[in-house]
Amino acid sequence: MAQTLLEQDFLNKLERLSLSTRMMVKGDAGGNRKSHAKGSSVEFSDFKEYVPGDDFRHIDWNAYARFERLFLKLFTEERETVVTVFLDCSKSMDWGEPNKGFFAKQIAAALVYIALSNFDRTAVAALNQRVQISMPILSGKQSFWRALKFIDGIDFNGKTGLSGAIKSYEGLGSRSGISIILTDLFSEDGYKEGIKYLQYKKQDTTIIHIMAPQEMEPPWQDSVRLLDIEGYEYRDITIKQDVLSAYKKALDDFLSDNRRFCYERGVHYIPVSSAVGVDRVIFDSLFATGVVR
Repeated sequence: MAQTLLEQDFLNKLERLSLSTRMMVKGDAGGNRKSHAKGSSVEFSDFKEYVPGDDFRHIDWNAYARFERLFLKLFTEERETVVTVFLDCSKSMDWGEPNKGFFAKQIAAALVYIALSNFDRTAVAALNQRVQISMPILSGKQSFWRALKFIDGIDFNGKTGLSGAIKSYEGLGSRSGISIILTDLFSEDGYKEGIKYLQYKKQDTTIIHIMAPQEMEPPWQDSVRLLDIEGYEYRDITIKQDVLSAYKKALDDFLSDNRRFCYERGVHYIPVSSAVGVDRVIFDSLFATGVVR
């Protein structure tokens, strides 16, 4: 790619950020997230009454002095979670000015950098009608350059089938985690069943809906030929005010339905224009919705 996905100055700004989750996570390795697993590290959580076989080293002798009963201190451990970034690599993403696909890669790279910098394990999957290519789970900040090379090399082709592709992804495992989807939502099988599947897999889910400015405010007039970039069908139309009004109503209805569905499911829904810049997405949109902190 001729363009650089992210500049070093921007990466430096990401150092102080982390990805937020509304779920308690479980895992085997230490990290920066609270887990329901009880141990002896990090943060006090609760008491339990001592029973034979418990670790007597965790007895709270102050509580014994007050109540003349033995209690154990329980602690909430911090764990690393898996952050999965799903990037729509269908042909419709390779369109617009600025290009939606390049913009999606920039956001994906920024999210991966934030996750790896905070000791979260991170995976990336490129989807069209299936999982086109996926990056093995990486951990540690030093892995970012490998992840960046992977993201930079993703090609955009084929039709979109988000729900089927997400459900076919085998990398989520059984533990809760964070899933972020970067897509234009032009999907033959929709996306809602894919979201339900992610929630079944205990994923705290975010959709970043990327639209080109030309999709939000069509600049064309008079007679034009519209080409389906994924199906290669075309339609000749004459663009008049009534056509633009009908298009804008359909777009508003589509966005409203997305917001309603995601609100009801507890999913972060963030529509963005590819013209706003990756810094605005991270520091304004994602920060305002609590996806990053």
